[in-house]
Amino acid sequence: MYKKLFFGLFIFILFISGCATIPTGENIATYSIGGVTYYPLVTLCDLRGVTLQYDPLTRTAYLSRDLKHSSLRVGDALVLVNDVALHLNSPIDLYQGTIAVPRQFKEQVFDVLFRPAVLVGRRAGTEKIKLNKVVIDSGHGGNDPGAIGRNGLKEKDVNLDIAKRLSSLLRAEGVQTLLTRSTDKFIPLSTRVSIANRSGADLFISLHSNAARSRSLSGFEVYYVAPSVSDSKRAALTARSSYLNLKGAVFSSGTQDLKVIVWDMIYANSRAESIELSRSLCKVMDASIDANILGVKNARFQVLKGITMPGILIEVGFVSNLNEERLLRTGAYREKLAAGILEGIRDYSQDMALVEVISR
Repeated sequence: MYKKLFFGLFIFILFISGCATIPTGENIATYSIGGVTYYPLVTLCDLRGVTLQYDPLTRTAYLSRDLKHSSLRVGDALVLVNDVALHLNSPIDLYQGTIAVPRQFKEQVFDVLFRPAVLVGRRAGTEKIKLNKVVIDSGHGGNDPGAIGRNGLKEKDVNLDIAKRLSSLLRAEGVQTLLTRSTDKFIPLSTRVSIANRSGADLFISLHSNAARSRSLSGFEVYYVAPSVSDSKRAALTARSSYLNLKGAVFSSGTQDLKVIVWDMIYANSRAESIELSRSLCKVMDASIDANILGVKNARFQVLKGITMPGILIEVGFVSNLNEERLLRTGAYREKLAAGILEGIRDYSQDMALVEVISR
């Protein structure tokens, strides 16, 4: 009780003195509302592993992590931090359907209460990765160079090098790996999907490097298959061509309808697992690399639509950005990225529950 009161008083003193800002190295999309900088609350919570609950009736959000908590209400400038009331200069707001918090709340409350979890280094190698096999897909290859940087760096080379480094790190942990390509060779998307689905792997990781017309854009981001991709349609197609082997399962019948239902459940579970993996990666990378963390996004990438296990597509950086092109050219930074991805996989694997699915 005394610790709780002391922490609340500590936060309050820092708040009113205006010296509670803690630099985090984050670069998150911001909004300008009435001349005030606002941040999307859901993105902040995703990056810090903070539980966010929202009551639409009272328009109140509840944040919690590690026995610390805060509550705030849309339209109000009053927030509770560990049950201590604090007044903001600007109210909590809604912007394009999402809760937005002013810079003052982020810097003087959120950053103090929910410091970034430094996972790389502290956890590295201390907890076993609970996976048997991972498919690592390095995008592009052969006559398809992918994006090309201003100084000639080819995406296909960056992707393959990081894939090999990640494979070595996973194998050192006792995890089997399968590369969709191990040389500078063009592999069609359909073949990559087939390789993954025949592998019996637990995860699919597709590595890419980004590019944009604006050379100022930079950062690390992770994609999962978009919600607009129909699981039921995928299930119907898969049930006609893939073999189901669910560990310990006994079915009274093997009808096509039953297979479609099971595959639909598998795809729904895989999407949920993919989102969790994406969040784990962004959380780890936020603490381990000095780059913009652009967060978790969804897309209709063909390679993600076709796989039958949890899978993500990682954009490790922008070769169109001069600084990131320079970094991605170095072995040291590529190793850092591979190590961060490894730790993100480790973090994810601790609490996941996998359904063993073997397609052949």
